[in-house]
Amino acid sequence: MSMKKWTDEELTSTRDKLEVWNSRYSNPKSGSRLWLLTAFLGAFAISTGFAFIIIDGVDILNVVLIVMGVITCFSWYKSEKQKKDNIAFLAEINKELKHREKRGSSDSKQKGDSAEKVTKGSKEPKTKTKQDVTEGEVQDAKNTSKATEEM
Repeated sequence: MSMKKWTDEELTSTRDKLEVWNSRYSNPKSGSRLWLLTAFLGAFAISTGFAFIIIDGVDILNVVLIVMGVITCFSWYKSEKQKKDNIAFLAEINKELKHREKRGSSDSKQKGDSAEKVTKGSKEPKTKTKQDVTEGEVQDAKNTSKATEEM
């Protein structure tokens, strides 16, 4: 997925959402420990199911025990994978935002440097801004009004 086409607002909102998610799930709580315990219980259910199949033979309860253990372990695996993907995606978003900030500041710096070089280094007059033109027009208007009053 290319983030180069995303706007800054989209990147910032996605980053904020992922940071909230990351802060909620990265804190060591009993919830993450309980989820790890659940994964170990799933693995224990699988091994117990196979052991009982070897000892007692194939029984519906042993198969159900194995299936439930597989589902539990698979859920834990998918959640851990999603957590790692989200953290990597957050790092990629931060990298893209820093790149855009760096590029934006270097572009504005280059524009400012080139404008200073033109005004300082060359004999060409400085281009007037809208405000300068407006002030000049006001001065011209004052001068012409004084001239007409004197007549």
